[in-house]
Amino acid sequence: MAHFSYRAIGRDGKPRNGSIEADGLELASRQLRSQGLTLLKLEPGSGVAGGDEAVAGKPPGRQEVLSMTTELAVLLRAGLPLDRALKVLIDMAAEPGISGLLNDLLKSVKGGKSLSQALAPHDKVFGSFYINMVRSGEASGHLSAVLDRLVEYLENAKANRDAVVSALIYPCILLVVSVLSVMVMLGFVVPQFESLFEDMGEALPALTRMIISAADFIKAWGWLLAVAAVGAGFYLRSWARSEAGRTTLHRRMLKMPLAGRIVFEFEMSKFARTVGTLVGNGVSLLKAISIAIDTVDNTVMKEALQVLPPAVKAGKRMSVALEETNMFTPMVIQMTRVGEESGSLDKMMLELAKVFDDHVQSGVKRGLTLLEPVLILSMGAIIAVIIIAILMGILSVNDLAM
Repeated sequence: MAHFSYRAIGRDGKPRNGSIEADGLELASRQLRSQGLTLLKLEPGSGVAGGDEAVAGKPPGRQEVLSMTTELAVLLRAGLPLDRALKVLIDMAAEPGISGLLNDLLKSVKGGKSLSQALAPHDKVFGSFYINMVRSGEASGHLSAVLDRLVEYLENAKANRDAVVSALIYPCILLVVSVLSVMVMLGFVVPQFESLFEDMGEALPALTRMIISAADFIKAWGWLLAVAAVGAGFYLRSWARSEAGRTTLHRRMLKMPLAGRIVFEFEMSKFARTVGTLVGNGVSLLKAISIAIDTVDNTVMKEALQVLPPAVKAGKRMSVALEETNMFTPMVIQMTRVGEESGSLDKMMLELAKVFDDHVQSGVKRGLTLLEPVLILSMGAIIAVIIIAILMGILSVNDLAM
């Protein structure tokens, strides 16, 4: 099949750019029009069918994958065969990225591959956890039920991630506003009073002289400070992306008084939920652990968890291996041990994930309850010092005038 690049207008009136694979120009045109696209341009070009990005443009994100999984589960539960369900999803697809991906999946399924085999080339989009869940559903003959559990997993993970991000938005805005407010006070407000204090010299209070000096520095070198701040930001970003920097940063995060516990429980929640979900759907414990380790972002915790696969392979209990690392809390070790002894490790892992999810949410709320007033009081205190310094200077001028 040949690849064709196209420009078109979608049903929503938005422009679409992408590529498509077809046996000829006319067939490509028909296929695009069947998707509700009004073609502006169609010509031979390069495409990426069967790769991680099925069409040119933005690849499907987490939300698109969640929506596709939800709709596919509903269609399969309604009794539609897999190829027919994929065709319906293609007709419903609004973005060229997800449309091209679904077309590639349909082509693979029609070629005799299972859905998990069709998903394998798109590992970067779906991840090994997703593919192994689908494979377990195919092996058990209950693909729609497994997709329902997969949707529940993805929704829980998204809810936890969104809760943390949303909770941090307001403090970040407050911090930026605080810094800008102080810069405006020093750079524009304080200089308005300098002419009033010009002839005062050493008669001015020390606090007033300090504030005026700070304002003069900001006025003269503010641009340099801005450049230095941007440069420092890029340097820290580059350092945090390096292996040594990322490890150091993650280790320090775990040692922070309040945030360290939140980070630990957030990462452990992802690990436990993945292990519980996979084991509960028939995936072997060894494979479930290996996949779950990849979901952990903190490099220090990931390195500690790397002892589990060889330990479990050697016949050692998971709880014993966790205890020997001296990193995991008694709650993690004991709940894992209870799951192993009772033969319900999957349920205990899911219960552990649920407990840690609740701890993370309450910890974030408690931390923000402390952080917000600290930021407000700090900003108020700095601005109050600036105002007091100006008032002290004005009072000194009045005293000399008398």
